[in-house]
Amino acid sequence: MRMNRRLFLRSTAAGMSGWALGTAGVSTARADEGVPVIQRTLGRTGLKLPVVSMGVMRADSPALVKGALQKGITFFDTAHGYQQGKNEEMLGEVFAGVQRDSFVLATKVVAEDRDRKTGAIGPNTTAKAFLGRLDISLQRLKMDHVDILYVHAVGSRADALHPAMLEAVTEARRSGKARWVGVSTHRSEPEVIRAAAESGVYDVVLTSINFTQEHLRDVRAAMAEAAEEGVGIVGMKTMAGGFLDKEKTKPVNCVAALKFVLQDPNLCTTIPGITTFDQLEQNAGVNHDITLTEEERKEIEKASLQGGLYCQGCEQCLPGCPQGLPIPDLMRAYMYTYAYRDAGLGREVVAAAGLSNDPCDGCEVCGVRCAKGFPVRDRLRDVARLVDVPPEFLHA
Repeated sequence: MRMNRRLFLRSTAAGMSGWALGTAGVSTARADEGVPVIQRTLGRTGLKLPVVSMGVMRADSPALVKGALQKGITFFDTAHGYQQGKNEEMLGEVFAGVQRDSFVLATKVVAEDRDRKTGAIGPNTTAKAFLGRLDISLQRLKMDHVDILYVHAVGSRADALHPAMLEAVTEARRSGKARWVGVSTHRSEPEVIRAAAESGVYDVVLTSINFTQEHLRDVRAAMAEAAEEGVGIVGMKTMAGGFLDKEKTKPVNCVAALKFVLQDPNLCTTIPGITTFDQLEQNAGVNHDITLTEEERKEIEKASLQGGLYCQGCEQCLPGCPQGLPIPDLMRAYMYTYAYRDAGLGREVVAAAGLSNDPCDGCEVCGVRCAKGFPVRDRLRDVARLVDVPPEFLHA
């Protein structure tokens, strides 16, 4: 089912009753160049963050991070596994000479025991192993604490409330190694957001949110409920991959996509990936004006009807696959590879699933049906080939 115009308009109405209210209840700060930066408060943490922050996942330039600081971006998001740890190391070098209270840093740690097919956190997961990974991250970052620690890639209520993870983040906060804790989620976002709020433990949720999601209305409803409980919301995957086609002839209007999600006042900030100074200039500009013009609204509405490269992780495909493949994860790897142009990251996701270079081998007819109409079998075969490429070739 594709999102039609009426559904698109209805789904965006929740939390957006009057686009002119997009900056209601927010404060402004001054960037180095003297231009106002729109800020919002991240739930009960009390942190005031610019509405556009920096996803550092694919960045490898210290100068780019320093440039973001100069433009008034003060919140930076990384993870234990990004670039096999080099991402955290790079940030450690950048921030070594920066006053600690002048920036906010988040990192993410994945539970060590996960089901390769479903991604669920397994029974052998321990708080000790999770905290051991956090210690490694802190060593790389050359810091004694992070501001926000996420349990990474949580996909269900059970994962969000996993006893070992609750124990781990509670201890991280108690010990001072994390000021606040949260979960990140790429799928079943409403379920995970509600579970995080229910837990009474998590302070922040990092969630996928963009114009292509058919369940966008429920995502927004869950965000509103969590915000009522004091949980801060950070948005990712806001640009839905950045392109609507594999050939990259149909780029997403990224400025419009950012403005679109920021019309929801329950969304504190976003962390679009920034890898070039042009992207930095473009994204940082949204920090000064989130007004969604009529032209931009129409462009986003039109793009929402075109499928694209972003898998919303609805899991409707899973019952149709006799091999039980982790299709949402592999489709995310496809997006990383063909939209982000990051084959190394795509390979990491495929390799984590422990699959061959042709996971569909043996199935003459594919029984999978995608809710968005994506050619799942073709995309899985395209991205699975990466397992034959030595990782050092892709991470050079």
